[in-house]
Amino acid sequence: MTERRVVLRRRAERLLRWYPREWRARYGEEFAELLISEMAERPRSRRTPVDVAVNGIVARFAYAGLGPCNLEDAERTRRTLLAFGCAAAVFVTSGLGIWAQITIGWQWSPPDTVATSAAMFVMSYSVLVLLAIGAVAVVLLAWPTARAVLRGRDVVGPLALTLAGAGILIVGSRHFANGWPGTGGHHWAHQGIVPGGMAAFVWAATLFMTAYWAHPGALLAFPATEIAWMVLSPVAWASLALGAVRLGREIELVPGLLHYEARLAQLGGAVMVVFLVGASLWVVDGGPGPRGLFHVGAIDIASIAVMGVALITAGRALQLIGPNPGTRVAR
Repeated sequence: MTERRVVLRRRAERLLRWYPREWRARYGEEFAELLISEMAERPRSRRTPVDVAVNGIVARFAYAGLGPCNLEDAERTRRTLLAFGCAAAVFVTSGLGIWAQITIGWQWSPPDTVATSAAMFVMSYSVLVLLAIGAVAVVLLAWPTARAVLRGRDVVGPLALTLAGAGILIVGSRHFANGWPGTGGHHWAHQGIVPGGMAAFVWAATLFMTAYWAHPGALLAFPATEIAWMVLSPVAWASLALGAVRLGREIELVPGLLHYEARLAQLGGAVMVVFLVGASLWVVDGGPGPRGLFHVGAIDIASIAVMGVALITAGRALQLIGPNPGTRVAR
């Protein structure tokens, strides 16, 4: 092998890293030879590395469950559901941040616009349904997870990561919920649609979603423990999500279970649409309300944008789930 070919081979191998491992295992050697030939013919071409990078990223999305790929049907369905779960987690976290903000004003005074009232009802009931769907999904996965542990499969690490993230969120949120600004609000007719304890817990769990990050001077006026929690809580959320994804890749999911999880995902996707409509009602047509309790800030608009992207991603994943999840996936 000539020195020139060695150099081209190394360049080709570096470019191949844009593609996922499974793709490289099947097509890598052949594609590397094509790259070497193309780079030998056009050594100064800038288009080749750009094309490889773009196509590699597309392939990574496909193998992550957001496009057709050469994996087996059941594995594609599993990854599609995991992709939906990640998008749904981003959506729900952002949505809970908006909901937690508006619940504070709701505890103190009725809003002065129909749009804000409608948004609160729509979001509150949607949150309950989404939490119920999530709980059912977790329960369905409990036995496969326990069976994987009993069989000695490599799930201890992902399970520990998941439980650690959940534990930190539960303990920390319960502690900081005592500082919820909604405490002490005066009773009025529809105040009871939001359980105070639940609203306080969600507020504490999403305390890091604030525009104060852009105002360090004001942020530093907060208690040191609260700032520490605002830094730690997103790490706990990330730990929970990463552990759940890794766990979902390791445990065995039979076609019947994939079918039920897919149906739950489809139901969850529909409820996410309803929630986004409710949140948009407040952001687009709601007013600041009495004493500015329902003021819409930049963080709320940003959250709506994030929810929109997450919903589009989740919708793409749902499109790839065929009529018989686990046995066939739409191409």
